[in-house]
Amino acid sequence: MKEIIKKNQKFTKVKRSRAEAKKLLKKEPFKLELLKELPDKQVTFYKNGDFIDLCKGPHIKSTKEVKAVKLLKLAGAYWKGNSNNPVLQRIYGIAFNSKEELKKYIKQTEEAEKRDHRKLGKQLDLFSFHKEAPGMPFFHDKGRFIFNKLIDYMTDEMMKLNYEINITPIILNKNLWLRSGHWDHYKDNMYFTKIEKKEFAVKPMNCPGNILIFRFSTQR
Repeated sequence: MKEIIKKNQKFTKVKRSRAEAKKLLKKEPFKLELLKELPDKQVTFYKNGDFIDLCKGPHIKSTKEVKAVKLLKLAGAYWKGNSNNPVLQRIYGIAFNSKEELKKYIKQTEEAEKRDHRKLGKQLDLFSFHKEAPGMPFFHDKGRFIFNKLIDYMTDEMMKLNYEINITPIILNKNLWLRSGHWDHYKDNMYFTKIEKKEFAVKPMNCPGNILIFRFSTQR
């Protein structure tokens, strides 16, 4: 990367027909798959030096504009996030306008890692995670104490600002999510269940439930 930066290679936008794009990508099955999903008759590539690749862009003008780079880590990733697809090697890297910005970022990252709630939760016996409830914390006694203190603090602050504090159900009928638009936009990332043959969803946010409270208060 440092050698490429020194060469001051220009980033050039190149348009190719779908047939030309297929030839360029003939040895890259994953990119050929992406090509099929693109609606345009002409496909955009970007070129620097001898390297050319399928890319929407935009880019900076040349590699010399990059003043600092760092590779962070490697990780496996399923193609398109689907566990039925092949695992690819993902390389994480960052680039900055100056070495000072890179140093600042590294320092911030190190400080954030020291305060990683996942590590602290385990070390201080505050909470734990279990496969029986993916992504949902089990608060231990000390964690519950802090949780309640935070609720007390937020309640006091909200009351100072004259907010009303409501509690709405965790699970609500599908019809509400259809009306609110969540069903159409977020259903792939929501959790659903059936109760007495009716469809319900775990709420992704509080707004729709509070709107029901507001409607009730205006109809009294």
